[in-house]
Amino acid sequence: MQILVVGGTGWLGGTVVRAALERGHEVAALSRGRSGRPADGVVALTADRDHAEDLGRALAGRRFDAVVDTSGYTVAGARSTAEHLADVGAYAYVSSLNAYRDFPPGPVTGTDGPTWDEESDEYGPMKAASERVLGAALDGRLLVARAGLIIGPGDPTGRLGWWLRRMQRGGRVVVPAESRDVPVAFVDVRDLAGWLVGSVEAGRSGAVNATGDAGMTTYGGLLDLCRDVVGDDAAEPVRFVERDDAALLAAGVQEWTDLPFWLPVAQARTLWRVDTTTARAAGLPSRPVERSVRDLWAWLRERPAGADVAGAGRARPPVGLPDDVERALLGPAGR
Repeated sequence: MQILVVGGTGWLGGTVVRAALERGHEVAALSRGRSGRPADGVVALTADRDHAEDLGRALAGRRFDAVVDTSGYTVAGARSTAEHLADVGAYAYVSSLNAYRDFPPGPVTGTDGPTWDEESDEYGPMKAASERVLGAALDGRLLVARAGLIIGPGDPTGRLGWWLRRMQRGGRVVVPAESRDVPVAFVDVRDLAGWLVGSVEAGRSGAVNATGDAGMTTYGGLLDLCRDVVGDDAAEPVRFVERDDAALLAAGVQEWTDLPFWLPVAQARTLWRVDTTTARAAGLPSRPVERSVRDLWAWLRERPAGADVAGAGRARPPVGLPDDVERALLGPAGR
């Protein structure tokens, strides 16, 4: 097959490109040209697809059997893509669980729950509107992969990477006390990428909640795993210092970003409850979290601290607990 990967120089897109090459496909990668070049053997196409004319110029004279769209961040981009690529046999669009109107905090039951019906630049409504635009143009040939949290080597978000780096520093580490037993779920970037390629090969369509099963580990289990994976690489033994939600909020800890993946427990318990029946039925694999974390740590160890975010492709909020907030929460040694 001739496959176009939109966002093919990014993290997920680059992984899709590699998966498609490994399966013997001819691959082109479309990007804005800001995050490097695609792998060897891949046709590099440069365009800002928010502008239909620019996209048309890049695609002139080219035809593709399938598209895997990993970087849909505007409705304008979805419209121009629909205009120029509506004749492909299969189109996989990486959407988000945020397309559901009631998520977060959820829960998400099935794939026919209400999505946002407005159009705006906000992430969730934008994803839902893009789904509608592409769905109307593709006429039954669209797979919507509403992705959950993606992890694995090369992760540019810095979220799981921050926890691993913090364990590497060692010593007393602030962790949420009330969320330790909350079930969490992730999808490995390699599992998602390979499945997306297999899906366009099979002409799969419809909507899928593309994440792991809730309960594959807990928040506390994830933190334990980060500590254990870092192991002897820690500058000194790690000692968890638990603080309840009230203490974290009073100290000004920003939900989700300062302590990655943390929300007050009442929200956290529903956030991760996502029905993945369609994903499992469609063959989306779910490798053990330990393998994803170990492979991410192996990737991070090859990079200097502070150089972990690579080719993120769009602005992201800073991640990690500020030093002054951490000191205030830790208090005197021995507490």
